Amino acid sequence: VSTQSTGRKFVQSFSNGMVVLSFYLQTPVTEKTIRAFLESVGLMMIVPSTPLSSLFFNEVFTSAELMYSIAGLNFAYYFLNQPYAEEVQSLQSALRDDPLNKGRLATLQQRLQRDSVTEARISECITKYPDIVKEIFQDFEKSFSPDLPRNKPITRTVNQQIANTIKKKVQNILDGQILNTLLVFNASMLKTNFFKDVKASVSFRLNPFFLKDVSSFPEVPFAIFLVVGAEFRGFHVRFRDIARGGIRVIQSSNPQQFNKNLETLFQENYNLAYTQQKKNKDIPEFGSKGTILLSPNHQNSALIAFRKYVDGLLDLLLPNDEIVDHYGQTELLFLGPDEGTADMMDWAALYARSRGYRFWKSFTTGKSVAIGGIPHDKYGMTTRSIHRYVLGSLEKKGLAEETVTKLQTGGPDGDLGSNEVLISKDKTIGVVDGSGVLYDPAGINRDALTILAKKRQMVKHFDKSKIGPGGFLVLVGDRDVALPSGETVESGLTFRNEFHLHPLSTADMFVPCGGRPESVNVKNVNLLLNKDGSPRFKFIIEGANLFLTQDARLVLEQAGVILFKDASANKGGVTSSSLEVLAALALDDAEFEVHMQIKGNQIPAFYEKYVIEVQKTIERNANMEFHCLWNEKERTSLPYAILTDLISDKINELNTQIQSSPLWDDEQLRRKILKQAIPPSLVELLGLEKILSRVPQNYTRAIFGAYLASHYIYTCGITVSEFKFFEFMNQFTTTTTTNNNTNTNQKHIKS
Repeated sequence: VSTQSTGRKFVQSFSNGMVVLSFYLQTPVTEKTIRAFLESVGLMMIVPSTPLSSLFFNEVFTSAELMYSIAGLNFAYYFLNQPYAEEVQSLQSALRDDPLNKGRLATLQQRLQRDSVTEARISECITKYPDIVKEIFQDFEKSFSPDLPRNKPITRTVNQQIANTIKKKVQNILDGQILNTLLVFNASMLKTNFFKDVKASVSFRLNPFFLKDVSSFPEVPFAIFLVVGAEFRGFHVRFRDIARGGIRVIQSSNPQQFNKNLETLFQENYNLAYTQQKKNKDIPEFGSKGTILLSPNHQNSALIAFRKYVDGLLDLLLPNDEIVDHYGQTELLFLGPDEGTADMMDWAALYARSRGYRFWKSFTTGKSVAIGGIPHDKYGMTTRSIHRYVLGSLEKKGLAEETVTKLQTGGPDGDLGSNEVLISKDKTIGVVDGSGVLYDPAGINRDALTILAKKRQMVKHFDKSKIGPGGFLVLVGDRDVALPSGETVESGLTFRNEFHLHPLSTADMFVPCGGRPESVNVKNVNLLLNKDGSPRFKFIIEGANLFLTQDARLVLEQAGVILFKDASANKGGVTSSSLEVLAALALDDAEFEVHMQIKGNQIPAFYEKYVIEVQKTIERNANMEFHCLWNEKERTSLPYAILTDLISDKINELNTQIQSSPLWDDEQLRRKILKQAIPPSLVELLGLEKILSRVPQNYTRAIFGAYLASHYIYTCGITVSEFKFFEFMNQFTTTTTTNNNTNTNQKHIKS
């Protein structure tokens, strides 16, 4: 229905944000044209404002073609073939033993990519070749419109006929690359809610084959979701079918910050998921992560954007006749809290229930205790694993914790920061948080700091009378502050942002518990070294995700720092969340309400026992990995940052092999492993049979594989051999039959 087919039009806005659009259609109209009209209006309500919008208002594109072009623009912006890819790969190989310059090369590559392929340049290409874009849209429509006849499944390959048209008609090389990337977008797509009548955002499930052999992405993920809404754009990346990770909302304080966040959105999402993949090595879920970048004019719309993002994901998880599914398999997503979404997990779970999602209880972790969540901060889940690395390192070096000085980023108001204060006994000289910098060279008064941690307050509330000689409290809003040393701080904000690089930040140990990714990178890592090249910290336990870049870690280890990266140290929270998911999958709704939901001050007996078992599992896994890392370091002399990745890769590879081997088919072995892997209280409550009948088999198979793989590598080291694996498996065999089965099955595990 064109604009000429409507008469009067009315718009009514309400205080609750509801907007009602009323159209008086002129005759003749049919049910088909009304549906097309509603689809067009619905799309325009979720289309973000971009320079491409003029193509709709000038009647060059329909609303559907405009929305597709905007989604395609996002795909091309992040996944267009990178310039000089072959040359970069050659240089990376040449610099493999030079982490500093290898990091500089990666930075240069990112700049080349962004400088050559901007959003404006892609928009210019789409505007220049609207007829070709229309053809590409029709190719997309043929595959995914539920209204078009489809005699057989359409093969997901690049449309060569349109590719030939591009080759003939498009002279500019970059224009040709952009348009061909839109064809790759179509070929990679497995399902979309694009043609669903009612939707809050447009979402696409992609097969990420296009990342193969791209140097900045060392491993091709299992799946990528692209979600676009009026207020945001976002991704979800997972590395295996069963995977879990947090959803992060990214806000920008100014246009420059937005442009930087825009440039790095997918790379940050990928890196977070990749780190999660390394971190999740000893739990059934592999790594995943989601990001939501708020548009410049919607910085206060985090909740709305999150809800639309979740709605778009659920559209592709739930069966629907309006969605053409070229994947054809049930998918499970497990979402967790991250920056900006901690208080949104309850809504997501309850909304999933309202939409009829069978696995709503396990859809999100980090929920409130009222609906069965296990809060990491209350029970110190993440800090428990971090602190095992602190204590393990000090024990190996014969140091008492009480004698060690420490710098900490992430203050007493946060989860990691507050629990690090409460669990530690060291002499903390500096704490950096969102409000400023608290510093005392003699050690910050532990009692006063503990009060803040228990109240979850920032350092700006610290009792200044407790600051000793030479100490100070500089807040982010302060200007021209004189420090006891005589130094003048011109900007408290800059001082806070860079204090971890300041010479005063010198201590035995550095434990980052908060801060932006890449706070220590190839450009500034030398500031953590003294003039003679010696390190300012003896130990660094990376509690905050991606606080240091890999090249920076290697430089510091080369200088003599004992450094354990995030993927090893910060895994207590993911273990807690994984076991929260398991309980949600195993208990039915009535049991879940009785045993996992805290009402008022009444904590169910099962819940208390289960939480203690979760804490013990976290500490056991952290201890096992720490000792494995320490032993492998002594054996190989490789940096810990490399060893963490090797251990994670070995466990993940072995896990995948075990899950696809006949080991799973040995019922007696399977039951024995699962009884050890599943917390005893859950087995006592339900019995193993009931758990196995309720939990999806791909999830219990993942439990089986993760437990065996992680315990084998932690016990036997990273050198995988058939004989070692046979010896390891003997502890789980109880009869000659089982032993013979294991002897046969272990041959399926590659060396």
